Order: sequence, then structure tokens, then C-alpha cells
Amino acid sequence: MDNQSQVINKQRIAESFSKAASTYDSVAALQRDIGHQLLTQLPAVFPAGANVCDLGCGTGYFTEYLVNRCAAPVKLGAVTAVDLAHGMLTHARNMRALAPVNWVCGDAEQLPLASDAVHYLFSSLAIQWCQNYPALFQEIERVLVSGGEAHIATLGPHTLYELREAWACVDSFTHVNQFTDLPELINAMAAASSLTCEVKVANTVLQYAELKQLTHELKALGAHNMNAGQSKGLTAPQRLKAFKHAYEQQRNEHGFLPATYEVYYLTLRKP
Repeated sequence: MDNQSQVINKQRIAESFSKAASTYDSVAALQRDIGHQLLTQLPAVFPAGANVCDLGCGTGYFTEYLVNRCAAPVKLGAVTAVDLAHGMLTHARNMRALAPVNWVCGDAEQLPLASDAVHYLFSSLAIQWCQNYPALFQEIERVLVSGGEAHIATLGPHTLYELREAWACVDSFTHVNQFTDLPELINAMAAASSLTCEVKVANTVLQYAELKQLTHELKALGAHNMNAGQSKGLTAPQRLKAFKHAYEQQRNEHGFLPATYEVYYLTLRKP
């Protein structure tokens, strides 16, 4: 992928999540569950003087939890919240009175942070939007202090496979976000850094009475299709009808439509 394509894609991602800033929290139940699970891997109270980074902070929901784990008195800038979407940062800053937080608009692949500065990095459902994973892991290693930890939750390629299979019955366009598999992530990390890694994998299946509930949720999250290969125009009504029919074939014995999320929990440490 050329640099211009990367810039355009990142602009689209930032714009999509900026537009979703005011609606994200209202439909983010699964995202909160995943983030809370990730929090269990961090200390209940950070050591005095620790610097913490919330990478891909979104609306700041988990930024607040990270601030509350800082040992008192909490120094100014103890927590740095980074997000690619300026609209999300503005919303987070306005909604949450978090004096110790330094809100920064930035790219995970080019972190606007000093080297050897972060003791704990928290990132829930953000790095799946990255395109250059070697650069991401190089940056994580660069900003962590020796002995520092990064706790990351990201999505695997099995995510929303039901949607993908239904669309595959209709046409060959990319209608569903495609995420990187675990071996590729681990290989990128190993090639680009000296970070060590522990991994846990979990699959969660959400259930919907109607397909429109799922599609509304994805739009409200700002997480609709971001991939290259998508159709550039509006989808014809007959194709939408065929897609809905194909998805209906997956309705389970309880009468619900399933939507699977494959989640990777990564614990990275800098030697």
C-alpha cells in the first residue's frame, strides 16, 4: 500500500470515529466489557510516579479508570490519552474533568511521546486500525521504560465473519472490516522489537433480533467498513435484499442473528 493510500485511510478512520464521538458510548457495551477485562491485567494502583498512556482513548471512558488507579497525589500529565480522531479527543476533554490527563491527537505508528517515558500502556480496541504493525511495535518499545508493560486488546479476523459470509453470497466487494491474524501480529512484533508477549484469545458472540440493530450499532460506533476493496457507490436494493436473506440463514435455534467478535489480549514487556 502506498503512503498516499495510508494517509487517505487514516483520514477516513479519524473522520468516522470523530463523527461517532457523541453516539459511541451509547452502543459500546461489548467494547466496555473488553476494556474492563483488559484492566484486570493492570495493577489496581499504579506505583507512585508512574506514567500511563491510554492509546486510542476514544471518549475517555477508560482514561478515567486509569486516572483513578494512579497513586495520590496524582501529578499533572501522569496519564496521557492519545487518539487519532480529533473529534473523539474534543468530546473526551469536554465530557470528563480529568485534570491529570494530557490529551494528545496522534498516530500509534508515530507516537508523539518521549522515548523511555511510559511505565504502563493501555490500548483497548485501537490497534486493529493500524496498517504498519512493525512501526507500531517499534513505537511501543521506544516509549516504554525498561521493564514497562503494554496491555492491548485488539480484534482478530474471525470478527463479524457472519456478516462477511452473508455478503460473500452477494458480490466480491469488501463489505466488512478485515483484521490481522495473531501469527502476523506476533511475527511483526518479533521482527521489529525485543518486546516479549503473552497472549489470550477470547470469542464473544452477540445476538440480535434484527439485522438493523447490528448495522445501527456499527455505524454508531464509527466502526463500519474501512477497508480498501469496498464498493464506491450505493449498494443496489436487490443486493441488500440478497444480503439480508443470506444473513437470515444464520439465525440460530433461539431466533437470534449471531455476530462474533474474536479478541486478542496481548501483554507486552520491554526488557
